[in-house]
Amino acid sequence: MEMTTVQLQIPVDMEPYIATKPEGELVQLALLLHPFVKNETISHGRAAEILGITKWQLIELYANEGFAYFDMDWDEVEEDVATYERLKAKEAASV
Repeated sequence: MEMTTVQLQIPVDMEPYIATKPEGELVQLALLLHPFVKNETISHGRAAEILGITKWQLIELYANEGFAYFDMDWDEVEEDVATYERLKAKEAASV
């Protein structure tokens, strides 16, 4: 992945928490992209492409940081299942 340098102004007390090791850098870069994934400015796939990893690696990284790929509540899951069942029954009736 091609890199560039960007200067950020951060609070002095935040400096110790900025990753200086490569394994922490990927997580921090992914977290910088997360708001844009969440508000659908970019997709998980595009964010992964930017980071030079697979979409599934990015989803796992976010999950490890507490961001679920599926953020539906139980009512939404039940509604989706009910819709699926209705469509399945309609298709079976038309065959």
